[in-house]
Amino acid sequence: MINDRHNVSFLALTQFIHHHLLWFLIGAYAISAVWPTAGLWIRSATFGDVWIFQEKFHVSLLLLLLATLMFNAGLGVKTSHLTSLAQKTRVLFAGLTANLIIPMAYIFLVTLIMRLWHNPVEAQHILIGLALVAAMPIAGASTAWAQNSNGNLALSLGLVLASTVLSPVLTPVALNVFGEMATEEYERVIHNLAAYGSGAFLGLWIVLPSLLGLGVRFVASETHLTAIMPFLKLINSIVLLLLNYSNGSVSLPQAIADRDYDFLAVTFAIAAGLCLTAFSSGYGLSRLFKVDNAERVSLMYGLGMNNNGTGLVLASLALASYPRVMVPIIFYNLIQHLVAGGVHEIMERSVENQKATST
Repeated sequence: MINDRHNVSFLALTQFIHHHLLWFLIGAYAISAVWPTAGLWIRSATFGDVWIFQEKFHVSLLLLLLATLMFNAGLGVKTSHLTSLAQKTRVLFAGLTANLIIPMAYIFLVTLIMRLWHNPVEAQHILIGLALVAAMPIAGASTAWAQNSNGNLALSLGLVLASTVLSPVLTPVALNVFGEMATEEYERVIHNLAAYGSGAFLGLWIVLPSLLGLGVRFVASETHLTAIMPFLKLINSIVLLLLNYSNGSVSLPQAIADRDYDFLAVTFAIAAGLCLTAFSSGYGLSRLFKVDNAERVSLMYGLGMNNNGTGLVLASLALASYPRVMVPIIFYNLIQHLVAGGVHEIMERSVENQKATST
């Protein structure tokens, strides 16, 4: 009887967080702005180094949290979804293509418009920051949002894995294209960014955990997986909140301390425009290919969310003398989760309305 009561309470807590994730996310950002200490500790917590195939990898709490998201995403993939993914190669290819081309077109237009900006250096910093956002692979967190919104996890995971596996090729190509849009000095800066990043690093923390999750999925019984699914959703929600609180602890206090309000305002507006364009392109593709709601959700999250954690690392390594470049990445990281939370709320209300209508 006591166990049943605990199970009911746990399910109620899981559903409460699941249905109000957007507000929890906003709360996490607000707390990070006024109390960043714990978030900075999360970012600095490390567990030493490991050697794999004669290459050293730094193990941190942030990377373990990311790997947890990817493992749960692989574990949550249904066999029927994998079968359907094999039949959705056109959608997957179209999503990857749109994820590369549409941000390029948007940033090109922004570059033309920002020629009118009173400070050309600030315009170049915005360009470089957006270039780093657009050149990054699809965020692993998109799979958690897709899972919490009942999306097609196989398509979501396919987009993340494909963009990650291809990133050693696609990221330098994208950065070289963006370099052609920059002035001569900043063209060299963008081209130098192509020398950073590691396919082995991405494979260890994104591809491998996903494959491990898939492996467990194939050997575990469906009854056990169904029983633990609420736990997975709760863990995903908590990990998402921790990751975003940690990122906010670095970015938001700095953004608030910077009093160049016109630069902050235009950067926020441009980053929001890019994010909304990317999410909208996912919706447009879903309409074009006439896919179901689960695949529509995965396309929107996949095309709208980029791995900005990697972008921030690259910026801190290669662009330490250009601190303003961090601002567009910081804003996009915040905005993409707020937009994702908004999509999540809309999808939840749509499902509830359908249930009410059917009854």
